Amino acid sequence: MQPTVEDVARVAGVSRQTVSNVLNAPERVRPETRARVEAAIAQLGYRPNRLAQGLRASSSRMIGYRLEPVHPHALGSIHDRFLHALADAGRAEDHHLLLYTADDAEGEVTGAVALYKAGAIDALVLYGLSPGDPRPPALRAHGVPFAAFGRTGDDDGHPWIDVDNSAGTTAATRHLAESGHRRIAFVGYPRGFAVSDRRADGWREACAALGLPLGPDLRGEDSLATGAALGARLLDDPDPPTAVVAATDTLAAGILRTVRARGARLAVVGFDDSPTAAALDLSSVRQPIEAAGHAMIAALLNPPPADGPTPARLLPPELIVRGSSVSP
Repeated sequence: MQPTVEDVARVAGVSRQTVSNVLNAPERVRPETRARVEAAIAQLGYRPNRLAQGLRASSSRMIGYRLEPVHPHALGSIHDRFLHALADAGRAEDHHLLLYTADDAEGEVTGAVALYKAGAIDALVLYGLSPGDPRPPALRAHGVPFAAFGRTGDDDGHPWIDVDNSAGTTAATRHLAESGHRRIAFVGYPRGFAVSDRRADGWREACAALGLPLGPDLRGEDSLATGAALGARLLDDPDPPTAVVAATDTLAAGILRTVRARGARLAVVGFDDSPTAAALDLSSVRQPIEAAGHAMIAALLNPPPADGPTPARLLPPELIVRGSSVSP
């Protein structure tokens, strides 16, 4: 395995930024520190990646990012958290975000290409990829460096970071089974949305592994009203489930609204661990969004050698148990 900047920093007893300064701006580093870092580089046989150096040494030091449209019916704050984490991680590496808007995927690519060719950005971060996503091949065709939060599932040939969505709902389903539930439903948004489908896969696989029959699998728009309506359908089922795993906290909050309005018993687990989840005492799967932001910047600034593997990381989520996932 090729030594990394982190390896050099550890051996030299300095920060990653100091190693970067020695490589790209040695005049910023004291001679004795520079000598120690250079000795570590020689000891490890570290060879700087020229593409990464070019990105660091570029004039803009800006990373492009398209602002997602506001979804008025959703309660989650995942996009805002990711944007904050990305900006924070970029600042630590002396890079900053250039935000722009676009109406659709084509507009996002057009805007990114124009910014890149004008020298306004050095690279781009894509958000929310799905199977057949047209943006990666279009950006590659224009030579725009990028990394993605999410994956297309088509042997992505670019750096990507994603949350293990199926692992999150697997953990939620196992938790409910361990609490005594034997008929567990799933509520998500319409089939074909990669994130929701992966979360449904985790629920389905966990039920199969535990020997549980599949409860209802209901889909609809990611909104409180939809969650409330689907919650009513679950409660009105001739053989109602005793628990449900929801693909988002928004859907879970809608289900809880119906359950509490009827004085019914139905254990509910959401996904995202938004501030709303804590306020509603809702069990939820927490996404490691801050870690994702830092991993994204690392993937952009440390691209692999031409013959090396494409950086890809699947980050584990964490189940946060609260009062909503009660025993049957």
